[in-house]
Parts: sequence; structure tokens; C-alpha cells
Amino acid sequence: MKTKLILLLVPIALLGFVVSGFISAEDYPETKRTLQPEKGCVFMTTMGEQSSEGFKVFKTNENVQLSVRDGLSWLAEAQLNNGGYGAGSHAAQHIKDPHAVNADPATTAMVAQALVRSGITLKNGAYAENLKNAITYLLETVENSPKTDPYITEVRDTQIQRKLGQNIDAVLTAQFLSNLLDRNLIGIDKKRVNRALDICVAKIQAGTDAAGKQKGAGWAGVLQSGLANSALEAAQSVGAAVDEEVLNRARNYQKENYDDKSGNVKTEDGAGVMLYAVSGSVRASAKDARKAEEKLEKAKKQGALPENAPVTVDNLIKAGYTEAEAIDYNTSYNVYQSAKNTAQQDDVLNGFGNNGGEEFLSFLQTGESMVVNKDSDWKQWYDNMSGRILKIQNEDGSWNGHHCITSPVFCTATSVLLLTVENDLQFLSNMGK
Repeated sequence: MKTKLILLLVPIALLGFVVSGFISAEDYPETKRTLQPEKGCVFMTTMGEQSSEGFKVFKTNENVQLSVRDGLSWLAEAQLNNGGYGAGSHAAQHIKDPHAVNADPATTAMVAQALVRSGITLKNGAYAENLKNAITYLLETVENSPKTDPYITEVRDTQIQRKLGQNIDAVLTAQFLSNLLDRNLIGIDKKRVNRALDICVAKIQAGTDAAGKQKGAGWAGVLQSGLANSALEAAQSVGAAVDEEVLNRARNYQKENYDDKSGNVKTEDGAGVMLYAVSGSVRASAKDARKAEEKLEKAKKQGALPENAPVTVDNLIKAGYTEAEAIDYNTSYNVYQSAKNTAQQDDVLNGFGNNGGEEFLSFLQTGESMVVNKDSDWKQWYDNMSGRILKIQNEDGSWNGHHCITSPVFCTATSVLLLTVENDLQFLSNMGK
């Protein structure tokens, strides 16, 4: 099965770069998007009460290309003079003008990640200068942060910090810098990027408490902790020194939010919203679930187990794990499989009841987790989710939230990341090794 899936991912990866790669203003210059935004309570209609099957039909190559084109164009115009991007303050969520807010690293990192995932480089594409300026802003911000400061920025009370957590800037910046190093773009000062990544990793690890949760949690702090787990794994995958004990604590915290036997979800750290907690459980268990499956497949090839042997504690022991390891990996596998299915249920996808930045991030975590695990269900998730995202894009090319994280900059960046996730198949897969 794994061999077949690996073979499947290769052409998908190549196709993804053609379909979802960089789309400039010169591509389809006279073509307008024909999909009309949903009216009313967007996520009640497109994320909760209607079947997923009704939305994959909207995911066509042209619709994705045009949507990404317009999203990138809107983001390019939203950049501030210092190269950064801002989501605005929690106290002024009504301000939607991207130029009427201060820059913050979390939002800038999301936009920079969206540019890179869309195929932008420092040499090619209409938005190469936007990417260069965003990277400069992030590196200078990290470099200027005092070692004694738990955060990388003095900008406080942003929408992102209040809703996700006080250390979300270091978390999202670390994710972006890791992806930047993995792509090995021409023109990048790798030593400088590595130093900045090390600073972010140190602050993330220092902000991880004994339970594996990120300190200074926001309204949906479980998302910050889940993203911190992803950031540490991403940093480790590109050679950064990550404390394995801290990483294990972060994974265990996320996995323990979901009981695979009962299906119960701990939502107290996720504003009472099941979607936020369960997407983190999927992400935290993805890597170990993949290890369990690959260990079993190897044992089958060697004749130690029959071809139809399922993942169980006994079979993992026969495959070569100790009893303690087998119990741990079997738990991760069961949590992943169960949480993954739960995360895709319509009532869970409904999230808080309508679209906010937290919902976008939760969807992104679930999809990326499936790629990390080389999950064969990934393609179906991508088609359905893309169709939904395409149907809620604003006419000007942006997306925005209707609660909590309402920032059109943050939501647009996250939506572009969702639509172009195919372009990062190799990087995400490497994180699961």
C-alpha cells in the first residue's frame, strides 16, 4: 500500500506544481473568476450543513489558478512599507484596511509562506520583491529580539496573539524559515536564516510547559500548541537542533486531547470548539502513525507478518518494537485514524459556526497532517476543501473571517496556503520521516 501511495504522490506533486503553482497577473489577463461567493453565514452553509460532496465540483484547475492569482495580487497590494503584513489589534477588529494596521511577524510569516508555496522565488515572479521584503522584515525582527524576551516581537495584543497565543509569532516564523531552508532558494542567506530559526526554536521550547502546552495560550490556545509541535518538527527536518524531550511533550499534549476509544475530545484549551482540538490531535499523531505503518510494511515484506496484518500492539512487537514502543505507536496510529475521520465530519468542520481564521488554520492542519502521514485519503480531502474555499472568496480576491481572527490578510494567506498545499507535498512528507 505504501509503495503504491508513494508512486501516487510523485505525479500528484508534479501536477500540483503545474496546477497550483505561481500564477501571475499575465496569466489569464482577461479572465474573471466566475464562482460567486456564498451569501449569509458562510461557514454554516459551506463548512457545516452541506455535504462535502457538493463542493469538490468547484475545484477545477482553472478555478484554482484564478483564485490563487487574485489572492496573490490582493496580498501584494496589502504589504506595508517595512515589508511586513499585519492582522491588526484585537481591540480594533473592525478595521479591515490592511494599510491601517501595524505589521506583526505571525501574519507576515503566513503571507511569506503563501508566496513561497505558490512558487514565488527571490528571482522569479511578479511578487519576488514582496517576498524579499517580507523575509527581511522577519529576519530583522527575530535578530532584534532580546535573548531574555520570551517573544520575538514587542508588538502585542494582535488578533493572532489574543486568539491563538502570545508566542504564535515565533511559532509561525519558525515554520516559514524551515520551509525556506528546505526549498534552498537562490539568494537566501542560509546562515542568517538558520540563526533566526534557532532563536525561534529556543523561544518555542522555552515557552513549552511541563504538560507540552505553549504558555500564554489565547482563546484557542490548543491551535498555538499544535502549530508549535509542527514548527519543531519542521525545524528538525531541516537540521535545526530540537530538544526531543520537549517535542515529545508537545506531541503527547496534542494526542491526549483526543480519546480514540470513546471519541471524546478535550476542548477546554480550544474555546470549547471540537474542530480546533481534534485538528491538533491529527497533526501530533501523524508522524508516529506513519512510523507504525512503515514498520509493519517492512515486516510484511520480510515475511514476519502476513500481508493483511493490521496495526496492533502484538503485530508491532513482532515487527521489532519493544512492548512500550508498540503501545505508544499503536496509540498514535489509533488517535490519528480516528481523529482524522472526526476532523472531516460536517458538524466538526462547522467549527465556531462561521468562518474565522481559526477555522482556516484547523483545516490547514488536518490536510497537512494527512500529507505528513502519506495518507491515501489526502486527495479527497484536498478536492473537497479546495471547493469550499473557492466558494467563499471575496470579489476583490481576498478572504476574511466573520469572528475572532477577522483579518483579511491572515485569512487570505491561509486560504492560498490551503489551495496550494500540493506544492509542498515533498517538504511535508519529509517531516514525517
